[in-house]
Amino acid sequence: MGGTGIATDTRGAASALRWWLEMGVDVAVQEEPRNWLQARSPVEPVRDDIPARLPETLETFREWLATSPDAPLSSPRSKPVLPKGAENAEIMLISEPPTREELAAGEPIGGPAAELMQRMLQAIGLAGQHYSANLACFHSPATRLSPEQLEACAASARRHVALVKPGRLLLLGETPARALLGKALPQARGHVYKIEGIRAVATFHPRQLLKRPQDKRLAWEDLLLLMDEER
Repeated sequence: MGGTGIATDTRGAASALRWWLEMGVDVAVQEEPRNWLQARSPVEPVRDDIPARLPETLETFREWLATSPDAPLSSPRSKPVLPKGAENAEIMLISEPPTREELAAGEPIGGPAAELMQRMLQAIGLAGQHYSANLACFHSPATRLSPEQLEACAASARRHVALVKPGRLLLLGETPARALLGKALPQARGHVYKIEGIRAVATFHPRQLLKRPQDKRLAWEDLLLLMDEER
């Protein structure tokens, strides 16, 4: 599933199979027939205006995230969780701002959620080829960000995407969907967007999938949508 000519080892195949089985995906075809004559849903454009003050290279941008008081949700009392991965990755993940546990571990996605995310990537043939980042590098104690905070996070994330230049973009969770698409996650799912010219889809954060396993099948549909260039 997904990926062209991408090799995988026995462990990776077993992990991907475990992900499929967890979602009840036990056949090689979709349950519902596809109407190949149906008009395709248009790709929804997303505003891409970026303030000129943001850094112009990925290296300086990552330094800005780590050190600048202007970085979204910047906190002098908290060490940031910096992105992981390389420029031109096959897929870029933008997830919710880090939890306290992720701050302590220094990982954009931590613990069991990270293990589940790895299985999801293996299932579409993109394990080890991803760039992982948070919408903001700092933990936010508020349950919802203010419009001003969302706007700052969105501008930063757009610049980040433009500098990474990934093949695809996956938004994980409610806050990235609201910031970058202007929609709550239930309304954002099921559509393909273009963010900085990159094919993008929104889905559940793996933390939510651990709490609500019944949503894994919906997440699988989102991954298929991201990989399906015909839609």
